[in-house]
Amino acid sequence: MGRHIDRHPNSRCLLPLRTGQRGQCGACGFMALFQRQVAQSVNIPVFISSLLQVPFIYRMLPPGRVVGIITANKSCLTQEHFDSVGITREIPLAVYGMEDQYEFRSSILEEKGTMDSDQVEKEVTGVAARMKEENPDLGAVLLECSDLPPYAAAVQEVVDLPVFDFITMIRHVHSAIRRERYSGFM
Repeated sequence: MGRHIDRHPNSRCLLPLRTGQRGQCGACGFMALFQRQVAQSVNIPVFISSLLQVPFIYRMLPPGRVVGIITANKSCLTQEHFDSVGITREIPLAVYGMEDQYEFRSSILEEKGTMDSDQVEKEVTGVAARMKEENPDLGAVLLECSDLPPYAAAVQEVVDLPVFDFITMIRHVHSAIRRERYSGFM
């Protein structure tokens, strides 16, 4: 795919627009690099990266709090990703990677073909616990990787803070683009 979005009117990525799609969401935080290109290529709201939530998370926190990000691979998450979705340098971040966690690395990053989900949960909650211990001013955690939402509740139990992921983003977007009428007593 490279860094070019096909703008041809018959592009497969534009097909859902003809069927009434009202928004477009993605999961992987690393897709942040394509946020602007995709948004400029379609005529509906685009939320292609879980990282889009970071400025929102930061603004909801009391002053002096840090936004924690647990990512698949810390060395691959760059300032370019942050810039692409409006994460400015003023936002204090604590970025921790899962790349050194054996089961996560071998099953997700190296795609060994099997995964011990219980072990991955231990690994991600271990990373979250270390993040909280090393950052007493931690205010919330974003799980950047699309493989981490199954462990969000376990992470929240460990950090006792709000935990965001691509699912929280999709639910937020859905509630905005598919409003329901109020009924009953108001």
